[in-house]
Amino acid sequence: MGRKNHKALIFFLCCWLASCVKDKPQPPANNIAHSPRNVYVVCEGNYGNGDATLYLYKPDKDSVYGDLFKGANNQPLGDVFQSMVRIGSKFFLCINNSDKIVVIDTTDRKVAATISIPKPRYILPISATKAYVSTLYSNKVYIINPQNYTVTGTIELPSQNPEGMCVHNNTAIICTWDTACNSVYKVNTTTDKIQAVKIAGHAPQAALTDKKGTLWILAGNHVKGKSATWTRIDTLTGEILKSYRFPVEADVIKPVFNKTKDTLYFIEVNYKGSTANNGIYRMCIEDAALPALPFVPPKQYQYYWGLGIDPITGYIYAGDPKGFTQKGSVYIFRQDGIKTDSFNVGLGPGQFYFE
Repeated sequence: MGRKNHKALIFFLCCWLASCVKDKPQPPANNIAHSPRNVYVVCEGNYGNGDATLYLYKPDKDSVYGDLFKGANNQPLGDVFQSMVRIGSKFFLCINNSDKIVVIDTTDRKVAATISIPKPRYILPISATKAYVSTLYSNKVYIINPQNYTVTGTIELPSQNPEGMCVHNNTAIICTWDTACNSVYKVNTTTDKIQAVKIAGHAPQAALTDKKGTLWILAGNHVKGKSATWTRIDTLTGEILKSYRFPVEADVIKPVFNKTKDTLYFIEVNYKGSTANNGIYRMCIEDAALPALPFVPPKQYQYYWGLGIDPITGYIYAGDPKGFTQKGSVYIFRQDGIKTDSFNVGLGPGQFYFE
């Protein structure tokens, strides 16, 4: 939900792009070969169609396993698979438009529990018995117990649409993707008390920390006229150390750090088919200015929707949704930007989870 409603409907060239990606065999989900590396691909599906899927890629075997959830549980996953995270021996899957978190076992992928929460977006693990859940169309962050799968409380924020979150030194940072908001919220993870911290832009959407412990906040809402910004903040004092403002045309999403947390990667999306303000960008945490050109440029009529960095190899995984008109593809790039592999997945690959 959210930005996905603004995707371009460009079918004829998406078909051409799809022909450039090789298919790999997809063994049955109940016959997955053992290997130490797993890359899970969160495929959102198309809003309202209930066609979300979970894919698995094993880099050491170069094998893809499709629709793991349905294969293990004989039922569809739901409508809009937003994100996933591991807590203990379980995966917690946020199924946004189905108003639920689906909990599955990490070994056989069978359902262990379902937690009813309206429009869940992301889960931030706090401890073995506590996690925060951001939600769309409200001002609430839900508190859950990951061990007994219960909702134990809520945190009410001054702004709407809690979105990206991170935790640093027992303090959670929560973004609210609200165009009227120019703050993020520090939350004491013991007391759940909040404190507002100013940022340089409006509509904060993602929070990350670099190798120095500096907080990076991505803000902006292109559709509603709020330019994208980065704000670097001292986590101890709340002081703004530096800010960067993107061109008004830039729609910036899905930021991630590399494994050493000294280089920041993010996507700029252009839904109109142009290569301008489009592709995968990167910048060093010490850079004085935003990158002018993409590190991985798209082809014409292409944009990326998911981005992840393999914490072992440093390779870059990018999800191509093909305009959400057909199943998507994943491209793998080396640290120098050279593509090394690609494979097909479900509809709307939007997130990667590495283990």
